[in-house]
Amino acid sequence: MTVFTSAEIAYLKSQLLGRLATVGPSGQPHVVPVGFRYNPDLDTIDIGGHAFARRKKFRDVQRHPQVAFVIDDLPSVNPWRARGIEIRGEAEILDTGGETIGPGFDPEMFRIRPERIVSWGIEGTGFAPNARSVPGKD
Repeated sequence: MTVFTSAEIAYLKSQLLGRLATVGPSGQPHVVPVGFRYNPDLDTIDIGGHAFARRKKFRDVQRHPQVAFVIDDLPSVNPWRARGIEIRGEAEILDTGGETIGPGFDPEMFRIRPERIVSWGIEGTGFAPNARSVPGKD
């Protein structure tokens, strides 16, 4: 059983770019755009990129694996309509698989197992967030 709603999965599959927040060694947040894909077999978010293992985000996750990942867009400005999803969890570093996420991506990748999910504007036209912790992750 998936931790995402069917509408959230459709949204995740429709997007290619999100923003990953990590914590640096001094405790400062670091946010960067990254390529990703929803992995339906594991119900995870897989993140990869070019020169992935040489980036700050990779070093940050090696030290502190707790991350937040946001995918959002603005499909209309008249009327104003924002939608998105935030996924918090622990990023697992994998040595292989990243090349399947995007063209020319390195083999190294992160796999995020959701612990908390907050979505808005996906289940309908309202702005009320759908926030929940994943059972067993509290």
